[in-house]
Amino acid sequence: MQTLLISSIAAFWVVAIAIVSVQNATLVSLQFLGLRSIQIPVGVVLAASVGVGMVGGALANRLR
Repeated sequence: MQTLLISSIAAFWVVAIAIVSVQNATLVSLQFLGLRSIQIPVGVVLAASVGVGMVGGALANRLR
């Protein structure tokens, strides 16, 4: 049951990111501590952020 819930949440996020990626093809550049990235689509930034957050959350859970 728990695996089904986790899989459903992950699938929801994948679908949500896909929809936002298709609708927002606007190019953005990130700026952090004076450094600026190349211009990339909003969907790619969102997908990378969610991916890093999921991996970070999984690692934090394992270390607990």
